[in-house]
Amino acid sequence: MGIDLKEVRVVGDEERAIIDALNALRHRFTYVFTTGGIGPTHGDITADCVAKAFGVTIDSDPRALAILHEWVKTTGAEMNEARLRLTRIPKGGDLILNKVSGAPGFWIGNVIVMAGVPSIMQAMLDEVGPKLKIGVPLLSETARADAREGDIGMQLGEVAKANPAVAIGSSPFFNPQQQECGARARDAEKLA
Repeated sequence: MGIDLKEVRVVGDEERAIIDALNALRHRFTYVFTTGGIGPTHGDITADCVAKAFGVTIDSDPRALAILHEWVKTTGAEMNEARLRLTRIPKGGDLILNKVSGAPGFWIGNVIVMAGVPSIMQAMLDEVGPKLKIGVPLLSETARADAREGDIGMQLGEVAKANPAVAIGSSPFFNPQQQECGARARDAEKLA
């Protein structure tokens, strides 16, 4: 999508840690993507922490409630207190639709809050993707070298120095006699 990944953090279910991480990152980066912690259990505290980080209230959102009621009706599931937690959205948050399991994520400011289940998170990311300010996608190529890293390290350094618009690296393959060399760039000609 052309959005550079600058930092990844794993933050446990601790209110202060989540709020501190959100406040540090949302002021430094264009977008902060969170995954997990918005489910129906007592340990899912991300939505509450996002509300606290933004200094807003959190409550059941009528839009989310309507979506969940429809999902419950369609699936035959029971509406209960745990499922109602899925409708809690910080004030001012926009919903991120969830075509997999119904319960929406949300987007507030530059923070995009999605489910942790990979298939649900992917569906939510597909939903927000067209709304993001994107850049030129990063292109990549890989090649296998029948050489050890120490045998080609200097040459790769020279190639990288001669091509500053291309990120070049290598890592050992399963066989220590082989390296996987990679190149990444936004310009196809420079990558080639």
